[in-house]
Amino acid sequence: MIEKLSAATVRHRHVVLTLGLLLVGVNAAAPESASAVGQRLLFLLSLTALVLAAVVMGVRPASFVVQPRIPAFATPGPAWTVFFALGYLGPASAHIGALLRASRQGTLSTFDVVLGVLWVLLAALMVTWAWRGHGVRLHPSGVRQTWPLGSLTVPWEAMLAPQAPPATDRRPWLPMRITEPELVRGRGIPRSRRALRTDVVDKGFLASAIGHYVAHPEHRAAIGGHAEYERLCAELPARG
Repeated sequence: MIEKLSAATVRHRHVVLTLGLLLVGVNAAAPESASAVGQRLLFLLSLTALVLAAVVMGVRPASFVVQPRIPAFATPGPAWTVFFALGYLGPASAHIGALLRASRQGTLSTFDVVLGVLWVLLAALMVTWAWRGHGVRLHPSGVRQTWPLGSLTVPWEAMLAPQAPPATDRRPWLPMRITEPELVRGRGIPRSRRALRTDVVDKGFLASAIGHYVAHPEHRAAIGGHAEYERLCAELPARG
């Protein structure tokens, strides 16, 4: 049930986030009398979304999303970021609505403006993260990890196959074995230059897939195709 909810949220995350943004905008622009009702509704929805975020955070599927146009195999966009963004949008809407009403009444202060800008920036960051589904991608040229503030690209030639993590390893990252650090490229503020985040994908599956392409460079050019993905899944060990 939780896995199905997570998969459906990832698949329709643009629709879910768009509806959330519309609801937030309507509530922020509503008159004070109507806004009070909307705020109570948004509070309940935000609380529900945060609970769902905590519930689905542990879902880590052993699969990739095939992206032929890029081309790449990408880790599924994390469902918990969608719910977390929705949970944050409720308080953000209430704060923005209060700012608009204070502006109309002429009681808006500089502190309120600065605080409002920070709320909007944080909301934009969270929605962008959830919208784009930042994570790890396998490209014909190498492995790329992105997040809202930066990215990290490691060519296949710059790494060794990751060591298979034990089943008891619950850390949300996979250490990389970099042999040519001068080939690694980072932009913005990379999360890490030595590890890949695995809070959205089965760690053993990701390690096996990377190890496969490190050991078999002849298959790298086909990354991003559906036929290659089927071949890869047939080659990798089954994950429980």
